[in-house]
Amino acid sequence: MKVVFDPETDTLAVYVADGTVAESDEPRLGIILDYDAAGSLLAIEILDASKHMPIPRHVDFEVAARHGS
Repeated sequence: MKVVFDPETDTLAVYVADGTVAESDEPRLGIILDYDAAGSLLAIEILDASKHMPIPRHVDFEVAARHGS
């Protein structure tokens, strides 16, 4: 997974898989989901990122603890 913030376009992109985008969907204004030909999610893009999050340049990554193990 790769997270990229572009300050010039104020766009935050989360790339979850490699592949060629075959289809994009915008379920909410400014939130774009990119899919490959098989329908697998490739990326999530957030337009005007600084309006949706306080510090788009800062990313915390956490792996949730497994329960019941």
